Amino acid sequence: MSTRFSSTLRIAALLACALALPAFGAEAAPPAPPPIADFFDNPAFSDAVLSPNGKFLAVRYSNDNKRDRLIVIELATNAIKVVAQFGDRDVYRFQWVNDERLVLDTTDKSIGPGDAIYGPGLFAVNRDGSSFRQLVKISGNFVQEHGVARASLPANHYLVTQKGAQASDDVYVTNPKRDGLNERGEIMYVNLVRLNTVTGRTETVMRPGPARGWLLDHKGEPRLCITLEKNIETVWYLDPATKEWREIAAFDGYLGGKEAFRPLAFGPDGTLYVLSGAGKDKMALHTFDLAANQVSAEPLVALADYDFSGRLITSRDKLLGVRYLSDARATAWFDPKMKTLQATIDAALPATVNMINPPARPDSPWVLVQSYSDKQPERYTLYNLDTGKFNSVGSTHERIVPAQMAEQELVRITARDGLTVPAWLTVPNGTAVGTTVGTAVGTAVGTAPGTAVAKRKNLPMVVLVHGGPYVRGNEWRWSADSQFLASRGYAVLEPEYRGSTGFGTKHYRAGWKQWGLKMQDDIADATKWAIAQGIADPKRICIAGASYGGYATLMGLVNDPALYKCGIDWVGVTDINLLYTGHWSFASDMSSAYLKYGAPTLIGDPEKDAAQLRATSPLLQAARITQPLLLAYGAADQRVPLYHGKKFHEALKERNPDVEWVVYQEEGHGWSLPKNRIDFWGRVEKFLGRQIGSP
Repeated sequence: MSTRFSSTLRIAALLACALALPAFGAEAAPPAPPPIADFFDNPAFSDAVLSPNGKFLAVRYSNDNKRDRLIVIELATNAIKVVAQFGDRDVYRFQWVNDERLVLDTTDKSIGPGDAIYGPGLFAVNRDGSSFRQLVKISGNFVQEHGVARASLPANHYLVTQKGAQASDDVYVTNPKRDGLNERGEIMYVNLVRLNTVTGRTETVMRPGPARGWLLDHKGEPRLCITLEKNIETVWYLDPATKEWREIAAFDGYLGGKEAFRPLAFGPDGTLYVLSGAGKDKMALHTFDLAANQVSAEPLVALADYDFSGRLITSRDKLLGVRYLSDARATAWFDPKMKTLQATIDAALPATVNMINPPARPDSPWVLVQSYSDKQPERYTLYNLDTGKFNSVGSTHERIVPAQMAEQELVRITARDGLTVPAWLTVPNGTAVGTTVGTAVGTAVGTAPGTAVAKRKNLPMVVLVHGGPYVRGNEWRWSADSQFLASRGYAVLEPEYRGSTGFGTKHYRAGWKQWGLKMQDDIADATKWAIAQGIADPKRICIAGASYGGYATLMGLVNDPALYKCGIDWVGVTDINLLYTGHWSFASDMSSAYLKYGAPTLIGDPEKDAAQLRATSPLLQAARITQPLLLAYGAADQRVPLYHGKKFHEALKERNPDVEWVVYQEEGHGWSLPKNRIDFWGRVEKFLGRQIGSP
């Protein structure tokens, strides 16, 4: 493979990070699998963004596993400046305000959600490190603040990441108003506040109603407001001619409908782009006529097998292209020069998806390229348009060697009722696969139902069920969870069961009120497909998942006890009624409006569907689960509070002696701390080794 890296500019080396980035296409593989920490540690390098003029690169980076700091590199001279760092916090989100100034907020990666009492705050700084200013407090007055506060806004103000024109000193922050005195109260509405990053001056934007979302136009001005009253979502447009808000659409905010659409962005010419089904099965990218208040009849971008999901790529005055997700990320360029540039970069880096990020107002030869594949974690490089050379910036998992990773492919399986169910299949390194997805990025790739896949072994397999459930589970990319399991010798199957989004309205709506029923059948049918293909050893299959995936794990053991030898549930729902009834010991972050207007139709009505919810309750069916189980929960979880796990564990342990139970006291809905991720996946490795690791 031909890759050209400049000998004069090595950003990764200049940052003094020992990333030891392997060359693309490296073949050597060590005899031992990579350590758990290689998959689940926090990365040293985690993000990079070009300035609007393309002359400077802002990088978030930590050295020797210390605090994440913000670094600015002047690309013409390679001069490096640390512009923001904290002794007790990490730089989190950041963006360019303009060519001279940046804004950033913070987090604390050393503590879990249960111990977090601080807000993210907000700070601004010039690219040379001068004029550092705190704009939003991190917490109350009893906590030491950073810098000179100078009338900082209260901690309940949060950065809006929409970039706008990046031509002034202003940014926008949101200010949620809640019905209680603390952060656990439900949001009543969200204010939008214009904030000057130099002076700290603020101006609150007038709301047309109980706002829940805002959209800026290409110039960075508020242009759309989305309000929610009961279940009705209304879209308001701030007409520049009248400077008044006017309603342009209204529909069910939880269940959608034929007329529903989702605003995406404004183009440089003021055109509003939206996502709409327009009466068809798949969501597509459309324009919206603001005079007639209607979605365009013909889409701008439509995908045959997927709902459109993506974003616009613009310059100062032109729509350059659209980035979208099919099986993997891809870009449809409307600009001929960018289309040619994409072809050039893809020819140099043929084994990866290559996402080009041009500066908004280019005044330099640099573009930033994000590259990844199923085997390669995301890597950032700079490409010089004048010299045609690449320069490494960093990799988000620097110790991962692509040659040691497993191939992933998208297969399509026919469920028992005829519905096509996509599924992601990852097989251990060295096991042949039938379809190389990386050679067909941006297309619907996979083996047809019933197609034999040659040279596969009878492998132990983990059926990994995604959470949500009404989300898309995966895409063609490197994934720590599946790659870790594959590195330990397991095939991994991840079904996009009915109810998953991204595959059309029919597929999504087929999952309504199907928890533990047809959604569960899809997972079982995908498992049986893998057995029929000779991929999975029928005696060595474990089902696993988090959140809804944890629920599906438990129901899989109930419904199909002969199919799954064991189960791994972390932060999983154990009873649907508990989502509604809650518990005195902890507040759930599910809104009362969703539980009233959305959940009864999507999940099940606690009164009308009472019999169904009893039959599909792992808690009430616990006596039927005799397989070995690993259960893990976060004590600070507000989505699936700990009592879900505790009640189920109590119901299970009297009849099932083979249950491993772990609670991470400081964690919420998932594992935020590397020590807990490493501990959990170490437990998973040992558990699987005992249950299905030997023939």
